[in-house]
Amino acid sequence: MLDQIHWLAAVTVLGVLEQAYFFLQVIYARRLYGISPPKISGPPEFERIFRAQVNSSEYFPIFLVLLWQAGLFFHQGLAAALGLLYLYARYCYFMGYKASPSERLAPIYFSAGVLWILIAVSALGILHFFLSHYVGLNVLQLLTA
Repeated sequence: MLDQIHWLAAVTVLGVLEQAYFFLQVIYARRLYGISPPKISGPPEFERIFRAQVNSSEYFPIFLVLLWQAGLFFHQGLAAALGLLYLYARYCYFMGYKASPSERLAPIYFSAGVLWILIAVSALGILHFFLSHYVGLNVLQLLTA
């Protein structure tokens, strides 16, 4: 079984490391700008870093669920590749937002697009499972016939 999930696990670990990096960036920004917790407001530079981290952590559970569903029900390799694209887009989003509010737009749209693809792939995989398991209809065999 592990050979069926190793890529998903690797992307998950990379995602957790990315989240940790974003958390550390907020800690460094707090020190740099003298913002003690629980304050969340300060100079625009701090607020952008804080907001980028919070936004990324809000989407992380959604990403993980879709990554694993797509990998388990559709194709591990495709899901892992999409996961890497998503993590790269999130990194670009974070760095862009850190620099300027307008620099976050293209990466956020790209990462949202990757999430939509993961949703579609997950739904197709789950639908195929239900059709083949409960109805006895193998869509892949029908398409190749």
